[in-house]
Amino acid sequence: MNFENPSSSLQIAVPARRAAAAANLVLALGVALLAAPTLFQVATETWSTEQGGHGPLVLATGIWAVWRELKGKNLERRPGKLLIALPLLVLTLGVFIIARITGILEIEAFAMYGALITAAYSLFGGVVMRAIWFPLIYLAFTLPPPDTVVAAMTQPIKIAISSWTVSVLHLLGYPIANSGVTIQIGQYELLVATACAGLNSIVTLTALCLFYVYLRHRSNLGAFLIIALAAIPIAVISNFARVMALVLITYHFGDAAAQGFLHDFAGLLMFSVALLTIFGIDHLAAPLFAKRRKAAA
Repeated sequence: MNFENPSSSLQIAVPARRAAAAANLVLALGVALLAAPTLFQVATETWSTEQGGHGPLVLATGIWAVWRELKGKNLERRPGKLLIALPLLVLTLGVFIIARITGILEIEAFAMYGALITAAYSLFGGVVMRAIWFPLIYLAFTLPPPDTVVAAMTQPIKIAISSWTVSVLHLLGYPIANSGVTIQIGQYELLVATACAGLNSIVTLTALCLFYVYLRHRSNLGAFLIIALAAIPIAVISNFARVMALVLITYHFGDAAAQGFLHDFAGLLMFSVALLTIFGIDHLAAPLFAKRRKAAA
């Protein structure tokens, strides 16, 4: 009969735990060296602007969402497939290094984020990554979108909002015309900028709506998609009203009035109205979501 020596098992377990702790420390240092400089640059250059002001809030709530999804769950942690992880890691790190050298912050940030996700997959496996799929998507809103994406999104929106504003005010008898995104009303000439055209509101509203529907409808994919997608047209319509209000303020009270406190107040008011509209749509559609959920059950 063989007897196991408990002390020998303990002697084996202690070095194993120390080795695992050392490996985790090395991993944490590697992540910090990779991510910290880029995140610091993102925080100083974009989080202090109107376009990226939602970044700190998204980062904090995204980390909380990761903790929420992993808390109390005994998920199987198995290293991911090397044939998937290695090419992705080489690609993302290569793009990250090139973007870092050339100073393209937007590409650098997303490449860094892709490398971190790939490294997490290689260490923890697909089961864990599927469990935190929403926080991973949501946390991407902390990063600034590439300028080409910004231009592609804002230019049609700016032109449409300018045309709608001119059409409505022309019907009301105002002396107004536009050329592209430039609006001429009376003796004043206004340029519909990116901030006024709704990109900032679209990005921020989409991020907040994603988190809201995650808390409210995480298990209802239909409700999740409907409420999240509603943020885009609501942001555009609310910013159309904002631009029209600023044009009227400029015409009646002068350029100084429209560019001062009223400019920022109009943006804050329209954003609040858009967010409340999202909540209202969810409240009105709640019975329909409940019926569909019962029917599916």
